[in-house]
Amino acid sequence: MSMHILKTWPLGFQWQTFDPFLFCVHHDDAYPAGDEAMGPAASLAGRQMGSDFAGKDGWRMYHGRTVPGFPRHPHRGFETITIARQGFIDHADSLGATARFGNGDVQWMTAGRGIVHSEMFPLIHRDQGNPGELFQIWLNLPSADKMVEPHFTMLWESTIPRVTQGGTEISVIAGQLGEHAAPAPPPSSWAARPEAAVAIWTIKMQPGATWTLPAAPAGVNRALCFFLGSQVRIDGETIAPRTGVMLKPDEAIAVESGPDGAELLLLQGRPIGEPVAHHGPFVMSTRAQLVQAFSDYQRTGFGGWPWQSDGPVHDRDAGRFAVHADGHREDAEQER
Repeated sequence: MSMHILKTWPLGFQWQTFDPFLFCVHHDDAYPAGDEAMGPAASLAGRQMGSDFAGKDGWRMYHGRTVPGFPRHPHRGFETITIARQGFIDHADSLGATARFGNGDVQWMTAGRGIVHSEMFPLIHRDQGNPGELFQIWLNLPSADKMVEPHFTMLWESTIPRVTQGGTEISVIAGQLGEHAAPAPPPSSWAARPEAAVAIWTIKMQPGATWTLPAAPAGVNRALCFFLGSQVRIDGETIAPRTGVMLKPDEAIAVESGPDGAELLLLQGRPIGEPVAHHGPFVMSTRAQLVQAFSDYQRTGFGGWPWQSDGPVHDRDAGRFAVHADGHREDAEQER
């Protein structure tokens, strides 16, 4: 094995990650045309409704019963980064914020001391399929920031730098590539600290393209996740499809795609280096803090739920927008 490749591992549904990341899930669903309620215009027979993760017919309902997705659920102590590559996501939360985003947009949410939210996948098109693809990445918060105020930031597709180098396009969602800096993350994020050197990039390579991943600071954790394509070579080593590769950070690494191109996700960051106590939707530093998180949620509901349903969706023609807890509205097309 190359001296610059530290380890490799298979990418399943939920990917192995490393400090400061907690996990990454790649959702990729070939949803059919939608019905009048923006659910699948297809039979739901044979699915374990309420917890459908089997991938029957190439798609999942997850915890949704009419519209696919994840109805209201709580979080505390970490951040979610949702990269919506295809399809749409309707967000609602206990602070009164709401959004529809998709087709390259990213939502970055700091759960902090506690938030309840829903993530639904409305099937907008009635005359064609509704492919849905997203990454959800969990980024830890240091103990000093686990109880900060909840916050979410929208990184609209038009604001995310896309850097073309030869036959490779890099979308800079977090961090910096040369002179191209990503939009600012939420203010209390580990990624908001320059010394943390957090980088999240999606990398799309044309067939036979070569690209050099630049060196990063020593001491960070860095991995390339090869999730699409038949072959890629990293530092001269042939990597099988759907493989994660941890790399020595402070060396430039050559990457070469195979005959059908390749797509990879870069996850990089300086370890927080603190204990992690994780159970279900809560990530704290000690077991006692976990017990307190469950008690607080049962007692307060993290502020309650101001919506009429557990998984609200917007009108079919609502467009891409966000309304924040303070009432401020953003429209994706106006962010260009």
